Amino acid sequence: MFYELTVVQFSKALSNLSAILDKGAAHAEAKKIDVSVLLNSRLAPDQFNLIRQVQIACDTAKLGVARLTGNTESAPVHADTETTLPELKARIQSVLDYIGGFKPEDFAGTAERHISQPRWEGKYLTGTEFAIQHAIPNIYFHITTAYAILRHNGVEVGKKDYLGSMPYKS
Repeated sequence: MFYELTVVQFSKALSNLSAILDKGAAHAEAKKIDVSVLLNSRLAPDQFNLIRQVQIACDTAKLGVARLTGNTESAPVHADTETTLPELKARIQSVLDYIGGFKPEDFAGTAERHISQPRWEGKYLTGTEFAIQHAIPNIYFHITTAYAILRHNGVEVGKKDYLGSMPYKS
């Protein structure tokens, strides 16, 4: 279950984010807007810009999976220096490649694993709590915010862009 909730869903969400960023680039080109205007946009003065939303979504995916599987040392390190769309897309792809290397069996023992972060000052969550109450809501928060920043700036994206393809059955 943890594999499906994280690797599968995070991969889909990050792939959808990459496609949404492509729509942002096409919009900027069509409207003769420097794409950096979109990348540095935010919905509120005290909110992170689009670049940082993408960076945090990527960090949430890679570190969420790494922590849930007990493999934090294996997570790729990103310096948060991206300033262009190609750099952001490369970061997304790096994370997709990393989490794509995990298999369902890598999540054995995840439910009760104690997971912490430096800013939690020695406190921890179980793997189940971490996945359900932190990692999953966090990635969706930042991807939704990235989507909203682009939408607010006139990029024609909709719910289908955010959700992506569905595994409908007949």
